[in-house]
Amino acid sequence: MSNRLNVIVEKDKYGYFAYCPELEGCHTQGDSFDEVMKNIKEAIELYIETLSEEEKKELQAKEIITTSYEVSLA
Repeated sequence: MSNRLNVIVEKDKYGYFAYCPELEGCHTQGDSFDEVMKNIKEAIELYIETLSEEEKKELQAKEIITTSYEVSLA
């Protein structure tokens, strides 16, 4: 069964950092966007291999909604 998971990617002066909010502790880094995406895909696949069938069912029922909020920094 297929399920869509969220991936958040952050970039700073040291490179890229990615994590999957649905999978607590599932995160990685990379020097480029392509590298971090390859790494997070592998991290997610390995993480899911460790889940029980019950945990997989709970994961399918979870929904994360993202939005943004504009603030003034001046």
